[in-house]
Amino acid sequence: MRTTVDIPDPIYRRLKSAAALQGCSVKELVLRGVMTELNDAKVRRRKKVQLPIFGSKKPGWLHLTNSQINEILFP
Repeated sequence: MRTTVDIPDPIYRRLKSAAALQGCSVKELVLRGVMTELNDAKVRRRKKVQLPIFGSKKPGWLHLTNSQINEILFP
């Protein structure tokens, strides 16, 4: 499929230079970058967190207000 992408001149010059240094075409380098981004997106997905994150022998014994939590986190 064909598409049009507007790339600013300074970035295109760097892209063309990088492609030449790697011995490939601009098209190949752009496709490689797109594939890398798509593959990395799969890795970046976050897994669901099961709460509580760690066990406690006395769950629920510590009672803090929001302001106390803020004081602890942001002294």
